Amino acid sequence: MRDSLLKSYRFRRERENHWTELRELIDRAERRGIKSLSADQLFRIPGLYRACMSSLSVARNISLDANLLSYLESLATRAYFVVYGVRDRFGALARQFFQRDFPAAVRATSGPIFLAFVLLMAGIWTGWAVTAADSAWFEAFISAEMASGRTPQASREQLERALFDAAPRDASAAFLNFAAMLFDNNARVGILCFALGALFGAPVALLMFANGLPAGALFAVHAQHGLTVEILGWQSNHGTTELLAMNQCARPGFHLGG
Repeated sequence: MRDSLLKSYRFRRERENHWTELRELIDRAERRGIKSLSADQLFRIPGLYRACMSSLSVARNISLDANLLSYLESLATRAYFVVYGVRDRFGALARQFFQRDFPAAVRATSGPIFLAFVLLMAGIWTGWAVTAADSAWFEAFISAEMASGRTPQASREQLERALFDAAPRDASAAFLNFAAMLFDNNARVGILCFALGALFGAPVALLMFANGLPAGALFAVHAQHGLTVEILGWQSNHGTTELLAMNQCARPGFHLGG
């Protein structure tokens, strides 16, 4: 026991000056920022950090007392964040993410993005073609709640009124209900696309295709009454951002599925 204490005392005495210097530099950097240190002090921190790590490794190997080990572990952890930690401010990091990191990630996964887009367009085309051939399929693709009266049985005047001429109060209520329902659906699809990507991407493909069917069916109903441009314009108000967001959710799902 006495030999162990003596060994720990000698070990500490030989290296304590370096530990103290490192601790003081870290304290100053944590309180005032890394810019408060001089060039010489900045130059010394990496060497002192490596010396601290070496001391910690030796202390563990020769089984010194627990208090010394705890002190060195704490000192080494704090020094690590000073040496290797992120020093940019939140604004700079956010700007870097949107200007460089996120665009680079999108470019790196352009294949999955294109695949998700093709599957979504295939679903829209299928829903359009099948509904145009047999309007009975409309109810299989889109619920009555989401259709909001825009069914194959609706007249051109009813469809136009739903797009343009609803009373302000009714239009506001209908828009809020439809927007909430659409947001819920797209958020659910987006989360599922990412979560199910681990199953080799197959469920993601089915979700993207199936989510295009209701849009295609809705387009077909309006196209039968000569309102193709009008429904595309109406859809572009909100569908552009939401479909792109859903496409971006499918991207990591496909990437995760390999």
